Amino acid sequence: MLELSQVGKTYRVGTFGRGELQAVTDVSFAVSPGEIVSLIGESGSGKSTLGRMILRLLDPTSGTISLDGAPIVSVHDFYRRVQGVFQDPFSSFNPIFKVDRILSMLPSSRDVREVLASVGLDSRQVLGRYAHQLSGGQLQRLMIARTLLLDIDYLVADEITSMLDASTRIEVLNLLGELREQGLGVLFITHDLSLGHYISDRTIILRRGVVVEAGATPAVYADPQHEYTRMLLNSVPRLDSRWVYGEQTVGPAVKPR
Repeated sequence: MLELSQVGKTYRVGTFGRGELQAVTDVSFAVSPGEIVSLIGESGSGKSTLGRMILRLLDPTSGTISLDGAPIVSVHDFYRRVQGVFQDPFSSFNPIFKVDRILSMLPSSRDVREVLASVGLDSRQVLGRYAHQLSGGQLQRLMIARTLLLDIDYLVADEITSMLDASTRIEVLNLLGELREQGLGVLFITHDLSLGHYISDRTIILRRGVVVEAGATPAVYADPQHEYTRMLLNSVPRLDSRWVYGEQTVGPAVKPR
C-alpha cells in the first residue's frame, strides 16, 4: 500500500524567502494494489505538488509517505515499484534518441514488444522512430509502457489525458482500467470530474491544499457532503442541455423534430 500520512508542503516566498506559502496541509490517504484513486481539484489546489512529493521530486515539509508500512529510505528501490506519467508526453522523451534506444536503457527483463502490445501499441509502428514522429496518444501509451517495463506496483498519473483528444482520452482511461485488473495501483490526478467518475474506485477532493471530501466514487458523486464538491459537480457541463444566458433552467441541447 502506498500511504500518505498528514503530508504538508510549505514554500518559502518573497524577498530572501521570508514569507511562507502553505501549498498542502495535513493530507492523508492511501492507494492499494488494484485500485484507482482520483485526486481532483482545480488549478492551484496542490494536487500536482502532492504527486511530485509522492514521486520524491519534492520533499514534504511535514508528514510521511510510506510504502507497505515502511518509510521510503532508498529512492532507487522506491522507483522500482512506483513511477509517474505526466501531462505533456512530447517533452518526456529525449528527442535525439529513437524509441527503441530509449526503452533499451531501462533495467528490465521484460520483452519490449509484449509490453508495447499490452498498452495497444504495434511495435512495428513505434520502434525505430523518434518521439516527434508519434501522435500524442501513442506517446502517452509509450510513457505508460516505459513504466511497465520496470514491473511497477503503483503509477502516479498526473493530468495524463489533458492534451489528448476525446477518443484517445477514453482509450488511455480504458488502458488504466485494464492495468488495474492486473493489480496496478493508480493515483489519477485530474481537474476533470467526469474522468474521475469514469475511472476511479475512490475519489479525493482537494481544495487549497486541504482534503475536503473523500470516499467511494459513487457516494461522493451521488451525495457530496461538502459545499465545494457540490459546486464542482454543478459546474460540469451536461450533454443533454445547453447554457442560456440569464436563465436558471436551460433547455434541451437538440430540439426534437
